[in-house]
Amino acid sequence: MNKSLFFICFSLFLLLSIKVNAQTPKKIIVEHSDFADVNQTEMPDAFLLTGNVVVNHDGVVLTCNKAYFFQKENYIKAFGNVQLVQGDTLYLNSKYAEYNGNVKKAFATGDAVMSSPNATLATDTINFDRNTQEVFYNTKGTITNNENTLVSKSGKYYVAQKKFQFLTEVIITNPKYVIKSNHLDYYSNSGHSYLFGPSTITSKNNYIYTEKGFYDTKKNLSHFLRKSYIKYDDRRIEGDSLYYDRNKEFASATRNVKITDSINRGIVKGHYAEVFQKKDSMYVTKRAVAINFVENDSVYIHGKKLMVTGKEGDRIIRAFNNVRFYKTDMSGKCDSIHSSTKTSLTKLIGNPILWNGESQITGDVMHLIGNSKTQKLDSLKVLNNTFIISKDTLGTGYNQIKGLNLFGKFQDGKLHDVDVIKNAEVIYYMRNDDNELIGINKNVCSKISILFDKNAIETITFFQQVDGDIYPEEELNEYDRKFRGFKWRADERIKSKDDIFPEEENQYNEKMIEETKKEEAKPNVPMEIRKETKDYDKKKIK
Repeated sequence: MNKSLFFICFSLFLLLSIKVNAQTPKKIIVEHSDFADVNQTEMPDAFLLTGNVVVNHDGVVLTCNKAYFFQKENYIKAFGNVQLVQGDTLYLNSKYAEYNGNVKKAFATGDAVMSSPNATLATDTINFDRNTQEVFYNTKGTITNNENTLVSKSGKYYVAQKKFQFLTEVIITNPKYVIKSNHLDYYSNSGHSYLFGPSTITSKNNYIYTEKGFYDTKKNLSHFLRKSYIKYDDRRIEGDSLYYDRNKEFASATRNVKITDSINRGIVKGHYAEVFQKKDSMYVTKRAVAINFVENDSVYIHGKKLMVTGKEGDRIIRAFNNVRFYKTDMSGKCDSIHSSTKTSLTKLIGNPILWNGESQITGDVMHLIGNSKTQKLDSLKVLNNTFIISKDTLGTGYNQIKGLNLFGKFQDGKLHDVDVIKNAEVIYYMRNDDNELIGINKNVCSKISILFDKNAIETITFFQQVDGDIYPEEELNEYDRKFRGFKWRADERIKSKDDIFPEEENQYNEKMIEETKKEEAKPNVPMEIRKETKDYDKKKIK
């Protein structure tokens, strides 16, 4: 045989030898025992070790008071003060234990306690598979980790990942809250919890429900997905994605956000919101709308941004940038709104316009005033350049009332009567009971009183220094039939709750709804492990 062939054969032999040796289980080594004996009657084919027993197997050290060592089977049974130690990562204590060196599996029972650098597990029976580095138990277990106590019927511990996994009833008790779930992954080093399936977090300040979420039990920061909501005593926050900081009592919500106020009977919606519970305030944007239930009706207020600040009884609502609002018999527009529950005053700021039934009302300043006792709309105030316009129902003309200021009263949520004072002028198409046009009334006076019936002008009364006449239609030219500053804005009128939103925001809303449908159509799987969880120990070392 030539030398080359010899070395090839020899090399193959060495490789096969290494592979065979690698697959051959290492033997359990007895390092110490005060006494050793063989008792075929008590335990056939076993060495009886007693007193300060120490055995070693492939990096694991087992100590106990007494042991039966089955050398052929590479197996040991340990009794009394049993402790199995794997480096500095795991300590397993019990009254009784078994260890199989061939399969590298341990079984411990009787007040079994597993300790790792970050947590302690106490239960009746613990199994440890060194091959997969997994600890599992099927008896009620209690895990202690810093301020957190976890109780479950069964669970697993992944040594390398420092992760506990629970697939049946688990409860985490913290001085500030209690977490309950049927599927929870808990990382003992970082305190990060991953919840899946119906789960709750209950505290003195709020109640959280989620079906997929993350909770940092050390920093009290969390992120929730899938049918999640946060419920306070008087408020409920929900959205496709929720972020929560318990230290600051701050929550933010993204996509399909809904905030319900049970005390004030109000709902705020949008696609992004921030809620500061300590300050009792919120900020909502991206197709934001506030819905308030007043007198068996709903008032819808939209602005690019909505802000609510202050506690009950002293709350301020602000809406700004292209504000629009709607209720069944009234709607309007302005640049911004400022509403105070303390003063029951709502200010329409910047180019306000109000549609009451078929009447269009404009002015420089517009205030809606409520009754703080009855919580009903009480009166309307329009200051400077008051202008009321309504179309003549049977003709092409327009009824108009113009003056300096307007003061109106509401009855059952509807504008019942108004007084226009100072420099009051009117152009009114007068008709008889058969709706035939009698003439066009054009007058100037100090004050005009108008009575509404079913949101339409019923009667007009003139006071002091009345000057004017009733003109036949053919005698009053088109130019004289409209006051200076006349502008009919019927094309801007908000006729439904859907009209309060600009087209671009409706398109954005449809996009968000479509994204939600796509997400809900996907199989619900546990949340992906965050980078901060994976790199926790690396960051700690740095």
